[in-house]
Amino acid sequence: MPVFSSDFLPTIPFRNGYFNTTFRPLFMKDKATYTRKRVSTWDHDFFDLDFTFVGSKTIVVLIHGLEGSSNSKYMASNVNHLKNKGIDTVCFNLRGCSGEDNLLLSTYHSGKTEDVDFVVNYLLENYKYKNIIIAGFSLGGNLTLKYIGEKGENISPIIKGAIAVSVPIDIGSAEIEMDKFKNKLYMEMFFKTMKNKILEKSYKFPEYKLDQDKLSKATKFKHLEHLYTVPVFGFKNPEDYWEKASSKQYLSNIKKPTLLINAKDDSFLSRDCYPYEEAENSNFFFFEETKYGGHCGFMTSFKPNENKWLEFRIERFIKENIQLDIL
Repeated sequence: MPVFSSDFLPTIPFRNGYFNTTFRPLFMKDKATYTRKRVSTWDHDFFDLDFTFVGSKTIVVLIHGLEGSSNSKYMASNVNHLKNKGIDTVCFNLRGCSGEDNLLLSTYHSGKTEDVDFVVNYLLENYKYKNIIIAGFSLGGNLTLKYIGEKGENISPIIKGAIAVSVPIDIGSAEIEMDKFKNKLYMEMFFKTMKNKILEKSYKFPEYKLDQDKLSKATKFKHLEHLYTVPVFGFKNPEDYWEKASSKQYLSNIKKPTLLINAKDDSFLSRDCYPYEEAENSNFFFFEETKYGGHCGFMTSFKPNENKWLEFRIERFIKENIQLDIL
């Protein structure tokens, strides 16, 4: 499919990627009302799924980014927009992200698509939806693309398509970008919660031998991967994790209409996270690079009623490319 030319053109202050990235979480007041259902998993853990029901035959599964939740502003805003369009939604809170720690030592990572598969199968088995669409943001977008690509032609016919936003599809090179000084403030925000969670796990699971001194000194994702992701999930090293978890290698295998939106001024993303060639060579994978937007921002102006470009873009892709009679 051809790479989309984007129509996203915000007002001047929002043409700064850092400003656009931080404006949504700091100043937008989006909240959504959910019906929470706790679902027990095959491995004796649980997922908290936050539903919004409007009686639709279609449901959109939304997956948040690193250390996010159903309360993240980009999640709530899209839930409310889809609700107003008559579409059911369910926010998939990744393990340990729903406001309560999960039961296992292991939580989530960028490539843990077995959890996505479980939630999709739960919906298929317990509800009578005719259409399921998956929408993921940042880390959740990587999970979305990887899942759709892994399944390929074997994906359920009920899953009609997917949308992914601000996705580090090549984790290794994206981490190099995140390590740069330009992202120091963002890293400090992520590490505040991530370090606390890892420390809490070490108290709950004494068999997990955590080097607390190294944890306190950690400044890069690679440091946390050495301490937690690699030993807990069984990877050989961080490089092994990056290779296996990245969604980029699965894009060519996508067989459902799928859109990736990445902003050119997203400071989290490397050059390898803009898959022009993969989109041009695919009949199902679409890529849209916006000039502006930051990371999960895509804010247009200071007027709340004008800040719905991303929500309308997702809606438009569903209408035009997934072609469901639902809106």
